[in-house]
Amino acid sequence: MSIVKKTIGLVLSGGGAKGIAHAGAIKFLNEKNIYPDRLAGTSAGSIVAALYAIGKTPGEILEFFQSIYIFHWRHLTFKKAGLIDSESFRDNFHSIFKDATLGDLNIPVQVTATNMVRGRLTIFDEKTKIVDALIASSAFPGIISPYEINGETYSDGGILNHFPSDVLYGQCETIIGIYVSPIQKIKAADLNSIRAVTTRAFDIFSANSDTQKFTVCDWIIKPEELSIYSTFETNKAKMETIFNIGYEAAKNSFSELNL
Repeated sequence: MSIVKKTIGLVLSGGGAKGIAHAGAIKFLNEKNIYPDRLAGTSAGSIVAALYAIGKTPGEILEFFQSIYIFHWRHLTFKKAGLIDSESFRDNFHSIFKDATLGDLNIPVQVTATNMVRGRLTIFDEKTKIVDALIASSAFPGIISPYEINGETYSDGGILNHFPSDVLYGQCETIIGIYVSPIQKIKAADLNSIRAVTTRAFDIFSANSDTQKFTVCDWIIKPEELSIYSTFETNKAKMETIFNIGYEAAKNSFSELNL
């Protein structure tokens, strides 16, 4: 008697540097021989999904995030609608993905972004270049400038869908969600910059809409310890800690699912 394997979908939320926890959780899943058949990701989640789908190991994904210092002077802009120029990250992504499209990935990945003019969620098709899709999906409003693709202007997919579990609904028999954006614990004194206020507002908005989408998932991995970390964490040692938090959260919440 043959055993029919259920198709597995993996949903990766946005979360900036906290998205590194996705890679840690994926490391645990793979150790349990759990491999996704499809992925959906927003912002940092889309980056992890694409890196994994092209064959990068969780450890290599961590190294990729550690290699990018987002607030390096060469990323700054005074001419665009953001503190950081989204275009300045093209080389980082192109070094890995070249001119490949989403359809070229080893595992299907659905990447979301927000069309800022039309006010609609976009799920990029297989013909979209991976580099373009990832930068558009990760263009955090107010911090990273909007990104243009074929005359359309995009910002972070998390504006309209921070946790795209609904994107995989009906496509997979089992859906696993990794949510790395618990509300950060702060004090009033912490709201002392444009970046801090913008990030806080985004986190609050996202959290209120995301929890409703947890019901779509068969297993939710939520590393609550991430609440003390910044969306724009740049310390390499802390990034490794975030990775380990993701791994432990997956391990601690694991139950024998009928996969």
